[in-house]
Amino acid sequence: MTLIEISVALTIVVLLFAAVVMGVGALTGAKAKEASTELAGTIRALYDTAALSGRTCRLVFNLPAPKDDEAAVTWRAECAKSGATAMLKRDDELKAAREPRKDKIADDPRFRRLDSDDAPTLQQLQEQEKNRVDEAAKFSDFSNEDVVERTLPANVRVEVWTSKQRLAAKTGVAYLYFFPQGYTERAQVWVRQGDNAWTLTISPLTGKTKIHSEDLEVPRT
Repeated sequence: MTLIEISVALTIVVLLFAAVVMGVGALTGAKAKEASTELAGTIRALYDTAALSGRTCRLVFNLPAPKDDEAAVTWRAECAKSGATAMLKRDDELKAAREPRKDKIADDPRFRRLDSDDAPTLQQLQEQEKNRVDEAAKFSDFSNEDVVERTLPANVRVEVWTSKQRLAAKTGVAYLYFFPQGYTERAQVWVRQGDNAWTLTISPLTGKTKIHSEDLEVPRT
């Protein structure tokens, strides 16, 4: 055999070996299992970050449509500037901050209109408070050595469920929040590859994440 024939034969062998390895990986769900382990570590690290920094953080999942074979699942972390979003129902907290109670306004000198013409009105003070809360509640990208942005292989899919949902989110953007008081949302995350599925269950009080090598059902709330 000539050198060219040997090179062609070796190339074919390498391609066949790579195909076999990829096929075995898809059958065993090796990539999904690896992603599950990494995700569990990220969740724990972000839980600790929120508790130690006094900030509300969240894990942001971008979930492509199941039929989009080319798009990949990604996740990244974000943290607010403070713990202003500490309530589970963030919208309720923002509403409460934007609409101070009348009795609080009456007793707080900051909300009283003075006789001088340049003194702020009640509406102006309310707007300032609203802007302060909105600014504190803004999320920005966060990362460290334990929490990094991740793009999964195209054949690995993720679903996210939290206690505020009836069904698991399979497409679009999904969030998992971590609060500075040392708790998170009750949640489950599924990582799938082919017929293989791993389910991550997150404890709301401890942030502990358990990986189950099975496809668990959505909890009944």
